[in-house]
Amino acid sequence: MADVLVLDGVRKSYGIGTPVETEVLHGIDLAVRAGEFVALMGPSGSGKSTLLNIIGLLDRPTSGRLRIEGTDTTDLGDADRTRLRGHTIGFVFQYHYLISAFTALENVMMPMVVDRGRADAEMARRAGELLAWVGLDRWRNNRVNHLSGGQQQRVAVARALAAGPALVLADEPTGNLDTASADGVFALMRRINRERGTTFLLVTHNLALAERCDRIVEVVDGRIGSERAGRDDGAVPV
Repeated sequence: MADVLVLDGVRKSYGIGTPVETEVLHGIDLAVRAGEFVALMGPSGSGKSTLLNIIGLLDRPTSGRLRIEGTDTTDLGDADRTRLRGHTIGFVFQYHYLISAFTALENVMMPMVVDRGRADAEMARRAGELLAWVGLDRWRNNRVNHLSGGQQQRVAVARALAAGPALVLADEPTGNLDTASADGVFALMRRINRERGTTFLLVTHNLALAERCDRIVEVVDGRIGSERAGRDDGAVPV
């Protein structure tokens, strides 16, 4: 199975050329296969956020190489990086970053509108399909600030899928949710992973959720500390 994501010797330093120059990532090697669901764990300050920003093409490594869907991003200009990010990577954050004045449907349409410059009926149709997929069809025309926290995060998951990304980066997506809502959002992402083949990289402090992933990668002091298989039982969550 092909690799969706490959990091080869990725390093990241801040304050380069100054007395306070600090290297945060110390040669990260990591590959994530297509269709894999990987948990990324590690203590605060371990470099997880820096690593996720680099993978998401929101920051550049100081050295090393990053390939996404076979594209080497090392020498890409800002416009090409933005285009690749928009077409290949979806994001789900701990705080959903939805537009509160917009409906659920309008929020899911936003990545497509930004990409194409204007809204059209096909975008609305696709956004409606995604909301139905995440169980929110009856709330599609509700403003998102009238939805529960778990429902808002489901809208965020649907929005992350709007461009049909090969890879979804989920940064503590259940961190602000109660236990039942968190379990529901995780189960939804796992079902999308299995049934649509979308690759997920999940940053979490929740070991119980991490154990339900295919693989657990631990980052310690800017290095890959360990990797091990999860304990997933293969059941499709509902």
